[in-house]
Amino acid sequence: MATGGAPWPGAVLGLALLTGVLATGCTESAATRGPTANGGSSAAPSGGSPSPSATPPEELCAKVVAYWSQEILDGDTYGDYQSMGLSNGQYEILREVVDAARAERKRDGRDAAERLIDRRARAGCAQWYREGGPGEGPWQ
Repeated sequence: MATGGAPWPGAVLGLALLTGVLATGCTESAATRGPTANGGSSAAPSGGSPSPSATPPEELCAKVVAYWSQEILDGDTYGDYQSMGLSNGQYEILREVVDAARAERKRDGRDAAERLIDRRARAGCAQWYREGGPGEGPWQ
C-alpha cells in the first residue's frame, strides 16, 4: 500500500476476486447439500448426473457454432477448428451454417443471415447429438 494515498490497485482487485470466489463457493443450494438435519433428503441426483441447471451439450454446441459462424460470416476462410475450440463434428456443422448464411445474406441481408445462423446451429447440433454426438478423441 502506498503511504498516505489510495490502496495499491492490485491489492483491491485481489481482494475483490477473493471475495467473489468465497461468496460463490458458499452459495451451495439445498438441491446439492445432501441429507438434512431432520432426516429428510435434499440430495442431488445420484450417479453423477449433472445438476438440473447444467446446460445440455447440444445447447453449448449451438452457442459455440453460432458464435464462430457470426465471427467468420464476412471472412473468406474458416480458420482452424482446433484454434476455435471446436471438434470436427462441430466444425462440419459450422461450415454448413456459414455457407447457408452467406447465401442468405446475399438474398435477404445481414439480419436474415444472423437469424439463419441461430436456427441452423441449433438444428445441426441437436441432430448431431441425436445421432450420438462426439466420439472418441477431440476431433470427433
